[in-house]
Amino acid sequence: LGFEEVVLKGLASDGGLFIPEEIPTIPQDWGQDWLDWSFQDLAFRIFALYISPSEIPSDDLRKIVHKSYSSFRAPDITPLVTLDQDKQLYLLELFHGPTFAFKDVALQFLGFLLEYFLVRRNEHKEGSQREHLTVIGATSGDTGSAAIHGLRGKKDLSIMIMFPKGKVSPVQEAQMTTVTDANVHNVAVDGSFDDCQDFVKALFGDSDINRTHKLAAVNSINMARILAQITYYFFAYATLVKSEGFKKGDKVRFVTPTGNFGDVLAGYFAKAMGLEIERLVISTNENDILHRFWRSGYYEKKPVHGQEADGGIAEDGSKAHEDGVRETLSPAMDILVSSNFERLLWFLAFQVYGKGSLEEQRKIAGQRVKSWLDELKASGGFGVEAAILEAAKADFESERVSDKETVATIKNTYLSKCPAAQTSKGTKGTASNGGYILDPHSAIGVAAAQRSIARASPPKTHHIALATAHPAKFSNAVEMALKEESGFDFKDVLPEEFIGLDELPRRVTEVKKSDGLEGLKSFIRKRVPATSTHA
Repeated sequence: LGFEEVVLKGLASDGGLFIPEEIPTIPQDWGQDWLDWSFQDLAFRIFALYISPSEIPSDDLRKIVHKSYSSFRAPDITPLVTLDQDKQLYLLELFHGPTFAFKDVALQFLGFLLEYFLVRRNEHKEGSQREHLTVIGATSGDTGSAAIHGLRGKKDLSIMIMFPKGKVSPVQEAQMTTVTDANVHNVAVDGSFDDCQDFVKALFGDSDINRTHKLAAVNSINMARILAQITYYFFAYATLVKSEGFKKGDKVRFVTPTGNFGDVLAGYFAKAMGLEIERLVISTNENDILHRFWRSGYYEKKPVHGQEADGGIAEDGSKAHEDGVRETLSPAMDILVSSNFERLLWFLAFQVYGKGSLEEQRKIAGQRVKSWLDELKASGGFGVEAAILEAAKADFESERVSDKETVATIKNTYLSKCPAAQTSKGTKGTASNGGYILDPHSAIGVAAAQRSIARASPPKTHHIALATAHPAKFSNAVEMALKEESGFDFKDVLPEEFIGLDELPRRVTEVKKSDGLEGLKSFIRKRVPATSTHA
């Protein structure tokens, strides 16, 4: 398949995920030029390795990249700041985009990319002859707002985001529902995140709605999102290598808080392309299916029900999931099964079991992954052979961080008066009284990095932890950690974009779970333009 078709479809017809036929490698002398490039120039060069100029001419691709990051508040797009110089611990700030979350890096690009493809397809077409794409998604908070801001106002595109009513944080809900562009449709469902996700899957599988509307996926299973996130691994590495503290021969570890495995998978792609990453450290919260896999070789849901699943803060969105998911202070990572993990499984199976021709190796890898996923669906889990686990450990380590440890990390980082509190710039709200403020998801990455440092200590190893969201998005958890600290008042460090957000006009439609798929389809037909290709 071509890149355009992969992006527009999002999901393969058999329900599987797309991967590149091969992962391209960077030039051996890449450091001579690439280290000095801007984020945008680096992104262009990386995308060009995956996207043929016959699909997107180089000049067009460069324009898409520059438009995608024009709304970021930090000049460096994803700046690297120092948390602890002695421990050689750094933080990669990924929250300087429109919705203050790492997902902006990918979804701003995806929005312009989708618009580019549709405008090109609709050249010289008028009225009902024009193709129209309906992007749908379910969210427990951040994905929805980032997707909406990435696709708002885009030509020949509509976006419909479903979220569980009353179960996302006030900031996240406001970021979605105060976007009143005509092509944006917010739907509040009186159920859980899983109910919203079930609606999405049902829509993709419904032949009736697919005859009238061309649907596309927006969550992290879309391969374009993974590609867009590769850039900040290269950019962070380049920034570190140019610093005074980095010596020739030093090693670099990236520590990534993750739930759906998309963010850390981008790091795996960067490493496979040739970026000198010594290890990728996966950091999970108490929903630790990934951590348990790296410890045991078994990938099992092990549902948690009743009182044991209580936790987190409802006001920060922790009630978005219900059955089988432990509610934590880091709700964006409260995920039972990591969607992108099957992509890594394919590469591991290809590496371990691949024999014969290239086509035969790919077929064997696909068969192995299908058998594992079938077992996961049938019995709630599967185990892999020792060779697969060893292959996984060659590139990854893992850590599990509890709510208690998350709160302690936010507090300890704030009290340490680290250099980042003085050097972070581009977005207000990460520093107060000389202390740096982490959101709970970023705190999980920092806590995991501290443990990794104990195993791979300075001066030969540097750690880069990924900061995936601005602390104001999860203010209740931050205030829980810092409310006793003298002089701390979160209101003083709110970004100006958040002030008055709750007073803006909103546009949202409530849909009852009991109305079922037919009720949702009726809403789509009334509000969302059909596509000419299925008319």
